[in-house]
Amino acid sequence: MISTLNITKNIQQIAKAVLINEAKAVENLTNYIGNDFETCVREILQNKGRVVLTGIGKSAIIANKIVATLNSTGTPAVFMHAADAIHGDLGMIQKEDIVICLSKSGNTPEIKVLVPLLKRRGSKLVALVSNTNSYLSQQADFVLNATIAEEACPNNLAPTTSTTAHLALGDALAVCLLELRNFSSEDFAQFHPGGALGKQLYLKVADVIVNNQLPLVKPTTTLRDVILEISSKRLGATAVVDEARTLLGIITDGDLRRMLQNETNIAGIQAADIMTRAPKTIDKHEFAAKALQMMQENSISQLVVTEGTQVAGFIHLHDLLKEGIV
Repeated sequence: MISTLNITKNIQQIAKAVLINEAKAVENLTNYIGNDFETCVREILQNKGRVVLTGIGKSAIIANKIVATLNSTGTPAVFMHAADAIHGDLGMIQKEDIVICLSKSGNTPEIKVLVPLLKRRGSKLVALVSNTNSYLSQQADFVLNATIAEEACPNNLAPTTSTTAHLALGDALAVCLLELRNFSSEDFAQFHPGGALGKQLYLKVADVIVNNQLPLVKPTTTLRDVILEISSKRLGATAVVDEARTLLGIITDGDLRRMLQNETNIAGIQAADIMTRAPKTIDKHEFAAKALQMMQENSISQLVVTEGTQVAGFIHLHDLLKEGIV
């Protein structure tokens, strides 16, 4: 029977205790990173097959997440449910594959049935387990030790701290493989083309500026024509260029406002008189995400885009908002 509610307990205190418990358990895992972990990483790195992760219950859920992390960082991986494996799915495993079996106890009935079948197929077996004296640990080629002192559950029953430890150890495995493969941000982009994250990794400034008009004036352009150029191109600024379209400076709406506040006689003012020399620029082949970073660091809303010494366009904060990068 489910016990009655106890609404007098301190919720914040309970939550903090859970987080402290799990944080300590993850930190303690550093004591278990040894030769088995290193050898396992090198085996996976040199292996021509896939990494197959399997488990049951909560371990199966964590295994699925580790599979996703491995795949997204350059290590081919698939998930096989331990219960389904003994009812036909075992056929997905090839001899070259390395199987990582997740289990807290390492002694569940499904695991005891599955392990001999895996070994018979000749696949290397890795145990990611919280009980290093278990059947699974004894049968495995490598043991990734995820021992914990206790679960965060007050009854020490519900998988909480143990699943967090398994997840963290899986992340450690994936990142080690990522670094040893010299997996770059460009590689990462190939696996994450969708959404804001993907755009940060592949969208270039040149891709963003194609729909923008290009406001340009000469150093001798009159103040009236500077204002008309800025207004007509709707970017809040104009580049000042020479005959070869080499960048000489920039004039923004803010420059115009400050000039009007400080000058009483504006007759005869030309672009060269009010432009900001050596403005912030970005090359058209840079990532759009870098343009955003530059705008944020310098508290500005647009950048002059260059190609060599020539002005190629403007990129505005609104462009990045439309692309979902901000």
